[in-house]
Amino acid sequence: MNKGFMRVIFTVLIGLWSVTLLSDTEGVFDQYREMLGDDNPAIFVIFDGEEIWYAPAGPKSVSLEQCDLGLGPGVVEGAYAQLPRYFPDVDRVQDVEARLEYCMTQLQGLTTEEVRGKPYSLRGDLGTELEALVAWIADQSSGLAIAPGQAHAKERATYALGENLFYYRAGPHDFSCATCHEQTGRRIRLQALPNLTTHPGAAEAYSSWPAYRISQGIVRTMGWRMRDCMRQQRMPELIMGSQASVALQTYLAVNGAGASMAAPGLKR
Repeated sequence: MNKGFMRVIFTVLIGLWSVTLLSDTEGVFDQYREMLGDDNPAIFVIFDGEEIWYAPAGPKSVSLEQCDLGLGPGVVEGAYAQLPRYFPDVDRVQDVEARLEYCMTQLQGLTTEEVRGKPYSLRGDLGTELEALVAWIADQSSGLAIAPGQAHAKERATYALGENLFYYRAGPHDFSCATCHEQTGRRIRLQALPNLTTHPGAAEAYSSWPAYRISQGIVRTMGWRMRDCMRQQRMPELIMGSQASVALQTYLAVNGAGASMAAPGLKR
């Protein structure tokens, strides 16, 4: 069955189930997941990401095949599971999105503004190239243990910053990440909230992002998840690949270290 026809099938399924989303109960999404079985619409985004990785692009008309994600130029398998990590060539800790930005600017000749212009898709979009790349790269770590770097002093400092940001209260509602994600068994709008300060909660959350969002019909990255959480707190927009974004992801990755990567996941 060709990829185009399968996209249509999944689009129809999403449309049929969207009429039930107003009730927005976990049971609806459990039924959706059961209906899909082992299939995940993210597979098409993964295919796209692989094609984008090998396709010449940018002013230099170069592919990303020489991009070093931490395990050597062009090595993708297992790289996502070890991010965020310290990169000597930039002397800082980077997550997958920050590293892709570096490769796109250095190898392909794109500007920072071009890469950051629209990293994440809007509702109804078909997805961005960055989202597809992240989905493919994450898929190449499926089943491998989460093992972010913590040997370098800057990696440990980034974790400490992420922990501070996690508990930092600000904004018009005086919220922090911990407001929703420090206790076990909490819910919001009928949705379970993982306790990200514990290994089980952080492992479940981190290992399943990026993920296909059923309610949005799009693949979302962990970077987007961090930005959207800030939006819900009414905080300033989190910049893709920024120190704050990388630090928060480092905090989650270290808390969930040892768990097996299962991304892209399926989220409500």
